[in-house]
Amino acid sequence: MTWYVGLTDDPNRRRAEHGNPPDWQQAAFGREQEARAWEARYVGKPGYQGGPGGAGWRYGYWYTITPQTTE
Repeated sequence: MTWYVGLTDDPNRRRAEHGNPPDWQQAAFGREQEARAWEARYVGKPGYQGGPGGAGWRYGYWYTITPQTTE
């Protein structure tokens, strides 16, 4: 199983862009430094996929990659 992780300021739009994954989860951040550190802990590690430097940082999100989702 592979998880996709990312950051955004508009989680509803990003969820739709990723195909509305059923196991979508998100967390809110108060500071960009905190959000970027959270993202860096996951992106590039085994079992995780994502792209650092996403559009925004106020929300971190993750979901399981399936044939129905768009990374």
